[in-house]
Amino acid sequence: MEFRIERSVLTEAVSWAARVLPVRSPVPVLGGLLLDTEAGAGSGSGAGRLRISGLDYEASARIDVAAEVLRPGRVLVMGRRLLDICKVLPEGPVECAVEGSRFTVSGDGARFGLSVLPLDDYPALPPLPRVRGAVDAELFGAAVADVAVAAGRDDTLPALTGIRLSLDGDTMTLAATDRYRFAVRTVPWKATAPGESADVLVSARRLTEIARSLGRSGLVSLALDAGSAGFEHAGMRTTVRLLEGRLPRHEKLFALEDPAVAVVDRARLAEAVKRVSVVADGDSPVQMTFSRADASVALRAGYEDDVASQRLPAALEGAEELTVAFNPAYLADALASFTGPALRIQLLGAGQRALITDGAGPDGAGPDAHRHLLMSVRPQLV
Repeated sequence: MEFRIERSVLTEAVSWAARVLPVRSPVPVLGGLLLDTEAGAGSGSGAGRLRISGLDYEASARIDVAAEVLRPGRVLVMGRRLLDICKVLPEGPVECAVEGSRFTVSGDGARFGLSVLPLDDYPALPPLPRVRGAVDAELFGAAVADVAVAAGRDDTLPALTGIRLSLDGDTMTLAATDRYRFAVRTVPWKATAPGESADVLVSARRLTEIARSLGRSGLVSLALDAGSAGFEHAGMRTTVRLLEGRLPRHEKLFALEDPAVAVVDRARLAEAVKRVSVVADGDSPVQMTFSRADASVALRAGYEDDVASQRLPAALEGAEELTVAFNPAYLADALASFTGPALRIQLLGAGQRALITDGAGPDGAGPDAHRHLLMSVRPQLV
């Protein structure tokens, strides 16, 4: 094997494939990246393709980039060591070759050697499942980020660490919950066949990494089978094993009966929550008192002499006054996941559910809707 490639192209490709490599593994070859080159058909200039692949027991990644291939071949080398080398290589063209039992990387006078891992011990990459359709890359990335904040972090409850991915006709729904909050985002997508449907659970951490890595333009192809999900975009292909279990259904939780409704400027509310939370020790809540007569919301946090407060304009319908309180970190996460100028907050009262939306419909409904449910806590005595 021998090929030439720009240092920046090689570094980006190696970095993308190395995302799935295990930090520690009892199987040494799983720390490797497989480099596979192919010369361009009918080309005498050495043009061709470099494919870099990596996998562990949960996920796989494969990326194709253009390279000047002088001698086609395959080699398996330690992935993170190769990435470290790529990061310190001088800018410009890089020459890579297999020389005996060593893989060499050189550019602008710098030269590195890596030992070669046994190819026979390396497992085959899992195939891409059946493609179900495609979704806009930027929209998909934003939707994953919006709901991932509500996913659980407790590995003893693995289902709650996932994002529900539901396909129904021309709508994709993403949802996540840790039992204290519940985020749902719907986006339009293009199914490969009419009536395409699915309902699966994907690791929130893995799906977040995938969505960030796939880029922000073009379409992402989504593939699913009974055990895995696959994503393909612009020469990049990745698979991830599905989680077992299911998330609770959100439809009934999100149907609030006769709520009061507050409308408030999103950016000003997010800044006020951040400001008053400075004095909130531990999980002590941020209290919000909405007043219809004053057309305002008063935020308060802290206890005894260590307190902070701020009042903002806010409209309230369905009640004359209402006080609720929220975990400051959960509230800040929820507000940060929205981008619209104003938020609509449906409120039932202290210790009950509150639904935050900025969707097109009165309840945040629509083909591109974002809804975030929070449990209000009891306001503290001051």
